[in-house]
Amino acid sequence: MSDLARHIEALSTARVLCVGDVMLDRFIYGSVDRVSPEAPIPVLRIERETAMLGGAGNVAANVIALGALCRFVSVVGDDAAGSELRHLVAMEIGDNAGIIAEPGRQTTVKSRFIGGRQQLLRADAETVADVGPLWFDSLLGAAREGLAEVGAVILSDYGKGVLSDALITALIGAAQRAGLPVVVDPKGTDYTRYRGATVLTPNRKELMQATGLPADSDAEVAAACQRLIDTCGVGAVVATRSERGMSVVTRDGTAAHLPAEAREVFDVSGAGDTVVATLTAALAAGVPLEDAARLANLAAGIVVGKVGTAVVRAPELLGALHEQEWRHGETKVVTRDEAVERVARWKLRCKRIGFTNGCFDLLHPGHVSLLARAKAGCDLLVVGLNSDESVRRLKGPTRPVQAESARATVLASLAPVDLVVIFDEDTPEQLIRALRPDVLVKGADYSIDQVVGADFVQSYGGRVLLADLVAGQSTTNTIKRMQG
Repeated sequence: MSDLARHIEALSTARVLCVGDVMLDRFIYGSVDRVSPEAPIPVLRIERETAMLGGAGNVAANVIALGALCRFVSVVGDDAAGSELRHLVAMEIGDNAGIIAEPGRQTTVKSRFIGGRQQLLRADAETVADVGPLWFDSLLGAAREGLAEVGAVILSDYGKGVLSDALITALIGAAQRAGLPVVVDPKGTDYTRYRGATVLTPNRKELMQATGLPADSDAEVAAACQRLIDTCGVGAVVATRSERGMSVVTRDGTAAHLPAEAREVFDVSGAGDTVVATLTAALAAGVPLEDAARLANLAAGIVVGKVGTAVVRAPELLGALHEQEWRHGETKVVTRDEAVERVARWKLRCKRIGFTNGCFDLLHPGHVSLLARAKAGCDLLVVGLNSDESVRRLKGPTRPVQAESARATVLASLAPVDLVVIFDEDTPEQLIRALRPDVLVKGADYSIDQVVGADFVQSYGGRVLLADLVAGQSTTNTIKRMQG
């Protein structure tokens, strides 16, 4: 959780190039109180209209909402809707220099007619054709110019003709030479046209259509994603699975399945745009792929709770993360076997594992200071907690004051703590040997030769950290003061 919080803060440093099919999403709201005498259809009395960026424009808007910068390149028609779109891009993205107007092209407009809360009709106006050769060079030039300023690239393909095969090949090749990750929100069924991309982000239906494979269970989704990786020459697939969450599969066969984070679902339109924007902004900020996917999954859970084409802002992500941490605090309390498995996964991600232990009976500033100093010395902190029986043997029949479940819950709620493991032995020696932490932390009232497990940790290159204590703070003293 603390890693994700830091990653959210880092989004403001991201610079992203987004190339794709921009659209004008128009919403016409009104009320219906009669049926037309001309045909058995409702008559919508129009009350208001709104317009916003859609398609790749919504992707770019989501990048901006996260606090990142976005260089946006697309094509519109030389018409009134195109002028309106260029104005919206200038207002919301900050720069419309990359929006090229092609004469003879009809700007894509999706008009939705809504009576009360019910969508009655959607009417589309568009040209579905590759950008003409006279404008292709301008489009490619604008995109290549943006590559010099960014840390990652989005190709947002809605199949309207901006992302022709030739443009995709040229942009992926240029990004590869520049060392930039390319994330593709794909369209159609032939994903070989995206060969060389870093990540593809199909939804479950698109995944099945592109591979011809089922995609219901985790194993089936992983197999279908691996098929895309093998046949299309991409680095990874992040598959969105609606209420089943998201799956991240990489070229080496590693698969991570993330549960859905949505609390309420009002509208799923645009959720894919939010996912690809968040994922790419995170990669541009240097966030590892799986953590970037976790942020994208969190963002998707927020945006489906909104109505219409919407964006997610960084403070919303942080707030959702804190809520998630509160809701899932108990999942930090695990058995020894679960801890061993989780620590092994963390180590595969090159995380430095810290370990400290104690009774943590009545939590006081000394405990908080110890845990903060322990976390400062590692990436992820595991806390070994003496069970009630263990505490009684060590401290006497009147202790602990709080049961192990209560002590574990309090510890799990603290930001520096990533995992809590209850152990029954008098010392954490067996637990330390099972986890093999990189950093072993104990209070500075111990010497290294007194720290249980120190010799073992040092034997494989780990280190022992003695943390300074807050003077006068102890559970025993607290209890004495309570007793007068």
